Amino acid sequence: MGDFDPRLKEIDDVWGLLAERGVPVVVHASSIPLPGHHTGPGPITGVLDRHPDLPMIVARLGMPEYDEFFEVAETFPNVRLDTTMTFTDFAERDMPFPRRLLPRLRDLGLAGKILLGSDFPAVPYPYAHQLHALDRLGLGDDWLRAVCWNNADNLLDLSAHYTRSAEH
Repeated sequence: MGDFDPRLKEIDDVWGLLAERGVPVVVHASSIPLPGHHTGPGPITGVLDRHPDLPMIVARLGMPEYDEFFEVAETFPNVRLDTTMTFTDFAERDMPFPRRLLPRLRDLGLAGKILLGSDFPAVPYPYAHQLHALDRLGLGDDWLRAVCWNNADNLLDLSAHYTRSAEH
């Protein structure tokens, strides 16, 4: 969202350290709310070409460049996409998700590549609407369970944290 190039050599060591340590980073790389000189999949792909193991989460499924960011997630093993704002009435009004991508969305979700994102409370709809919007896609309970819990659990090892907390 900022007007800086993520490929700058001054921050390349930071990307490398994040990749080496396996620290997930959320990026707002798409051309919303405003396209910029360094938005879209190109700059992020440049970072990933140098750091292919970097755990990166692209906000909003890369809306509106869905096709391109799906390809990034399919190409790089540790890239995931989050669902913030996507599929809600608010987003569907101006940037509808292309229904032809539903099979790829389902596959990516079941492969651990789609994560629930909300940005709540800084969104123009109730939190429950984000969950309803995911459910109404009709991709099934296994997909919903993966997107709303399992994929984040696998990325962040949440179950181990809750197990350790319960033991104390």
